[in-house]
Order: sequence, then C-alpha cells, then structure tokens
Amino acid sequence: MPTPTLCLRRAALLCGLAVLAAPTLAQEAYPSKPITIVVGYPPGGSTDLTARNVATELGNKLGVPVVIENLGGAGGAIGAQKVANATPDGYTLLVGANNEIAINKLVTKKVKYDIKDFTAIGLIASQPLVLVASTGAGVKNMAEFTQKVSKNPGKFSYGSSGVGTALHLAGEAVKEQGKLFMTHIPYRGVAPLTSDLMGNNLEYGVFVLSSGLPHIKSGKVIALGTTEAKRSATTPDIPALAESPQYKNVDIGVWFALMAPAHLPKPVFDKIKKALNDTLQSPDFRKKMEATGSTVASPSVNIDQFLATEVAKYKKIVEFAKIEE
Repeated sequence: MPTPTLCLRRAALLCGLAVLAAPTLAQEAYPSKPITIVVGYPPGGSTDLTARNVATELGNKLGVPVVIENLGGAGGAIGAQKVANATPDGYTLLVGANNEIAINKLVTKKVKYDIKDFTAIGLIASQPLVLVASTGAGVKNMAEFTQKVSKNPGKFSYGSSGVGTALHLAGEAVKEQGKLFMTHIPYRGVAPLTSDLMGNNLEYGVFVLSSGLPHIKSGKVIALGTTEAKRSATTPDIPALAESPQYKNVDIGVWFALMAPAHLPKPVFDKIKKALNDTLQSPDFRKKMEATGSTVASPSVNIDQFLATEVAKYKKIVEFAKIEE
C-alpha cells in the first residue's frame, strides 16, 4: 500500500504534468474568443475595405467573430505599433499596407518598430498606382510627358498623398528612371490633391488606381500609365509605365498583408495561415476585392521573401530621393 509521502509525490507529479500540458491545450483550443484586426487608418479607405473583406472570411473559417479596430494616425504607424507590442497569441492581427509595414521605418526615426517585430502571415492583395496629368498639362502619354518635363527641369510638380507614401516613392522612381527634375508636393490625403489637379493648379499626380479611376473615366485627369510591371486587369487600356523602355524598372503598387506580433506560436500561425489561404481562393472574396481594383495574391507567395525584396526596393528609392520626415 502506498505511503502518504508517496501519494503526495504522485499528486505533485500529476500537477506538474498538468501545468506543462496547459500551453499545448491552450494552443489546440485556438481560437476560443474574438479576434481583433487592427487597421492603421480611418474607415473607408482601401486598407480598411481589404481588412473588412478578410475579417468576414476569417471569421467564417475560424468559427469566431473577427472585429476591426481602426486606429488611424502617423501613416498607419500607430496601429502597426499596437500590433507589434501585442501578445503573440493570435488574437491581435494587423491588415497593413506597404506604408506602415515596409516604408515608414525607412523615412522617419519616429517609428520605433521594425519589420522583424512582426510575424508575416501572408500577402492578401495588391493594387497599382497610376501617374496622371491635369488636362492643362498638355500631355497625353509618357512620351509627351518625358519630353516636356525633361526640356523644362524644375518647372513642373507632381503631387502625392504624403511624404514617404508608396505614391511618393512611385513618383520618385519615375524621376529616377526618366532622369527628370520635378518638385514633389505632399498633400494631406487624396481630396486636396484631386482638387488641385482638376483645377489645373498642379500638373501631375500619383493616385492609387481605384481612387484615380473615377476622375480618369470622367476625363477630368489624364492617365499616363500604371506603376506595376504589367497592365492592370482592371484597366487593360491604360499602359504600364514599364512598357516604355526608359521606365522599364518602375514596379511599385500598394499591397496589403496580414501580420501578427513576432514569435507567434506555430500551431496558431498554421491555423491563421490556412484560413487566409482558403480566403484567397474564395470566389466571393476574389469578386469583392476585384471590385475595388485589387488583384488577390496567390497563396503560394513566400511572404518573407516578398517583404525583403520590397524593403530593398524602397530603401534604394528613399536613398536616391533623400526622403526623410
């Protein structure tokens, strides 16, 4: 018959095993409560719309509510910082764009997080930018644009939605490739940029394609070219800048990725990754995203390699243009 001391030892051993097993059981139970997706911008923008479409699909596939928390400010950096600082348990995620994930750190010292502070789960979608001219600029295509700007160095300006944005970097890439001298005018958002272009107070501008398309279709601005390597399926009639030999290396768009805090446990990562991959292959999701002008990413994209390539590309442009905020 076991002695009282032996019984106590056995009880202690069983308690210890239970404690060791607890993390495993907690991981297996994921998710057991609502998940929050942080968006670093106010409601209504392209990142927010992407996040809401993703949230609906992930909620259905993971079996728990997925809610959006809009935390705007500092070009998306405030929301991204919150996720970087969050507990890596899979309950706080980020749907972010290239600005806050890959560019902000390169252009401002105020940003304290780095890309290594995240676990990259997967690429969601991308959308090209478009270089446009005002109707008063007197150009209709890239050949006319290049000739006019190159013959008048410093005379013309282009606008973007802010310093260090993907739109700004796209404009600087055009300047670099075309060996052009233009002044960058940063605006506080798309609305004032649009107003100045349509009022012929500004010659050129860079838009996200979905934002610029209504004005292009109405004839209020002139599309010179999209900024990804190939034409957009949304606007096959608008040439890609890269089709012009002088601009063959221009390849910048806006992309959206699903991110989590660094050190996300692998079982949790695997569940979210599978749910995202299933989402990317959902016909309903693809239809919704294509309606916004976005191209849904392939589940086979290696997100870590993709991000490393993007950061290297942006770093080169930032250094060329001496962009600092």
